[in-house]
Amino acid sequence: MKSRLADCLHSFRAMPRWVQLWMACVLVPVNLMPFLLLDTPTGRAAAMATLVVMLGGLPIMLAERGLSRLMSVPHLVAWIPLVTLLVIWLLRGRPMSPAETGLAVALIAVNSISLGFDVVEFVRWCRGDRAIPGAAPTPFPY
Repeated sequence: MKSRLADCLHSFRAMPRWVQLWMACVLVPVNLMPFLLLDTPTGRAAAMATLVVMLGGLPIMLAERGLSRLMSVPHLVAWIPLVTLLVIWLLRGRPMSPAETGLAVALIAVNSISLGFDVVEFVRWCRGDRAIPGAAPTPFPY
């Protein structure tokens, strides 16, 4: 029997290539960048949101043995408040260094796009679509 982590990697690799690239080359790197700016309010707020996503998503991923649509929930919980906060800070002209401003703009852009996907995934999960990419289909329960 394969390990849970191997199943999760298999699930990731079963996703469309563009999703893999989006996650590996854009979503994850942008959301790890705040850990380089922990001396700023934006870095601290975004790092906390990233930890919420990681600590919320990992148990779901391991329990489901793959990338379940339920993993959208930690994103919704963490990134809606984060994006809202960052937009407010930028609109109110909160003083930020160029690096902090760039981070805030990148986080708003990337996480807003991701939230669009997450809302769709959560609705699909609520409607009963519990398929896990790469997992063998389960027989219809009688």
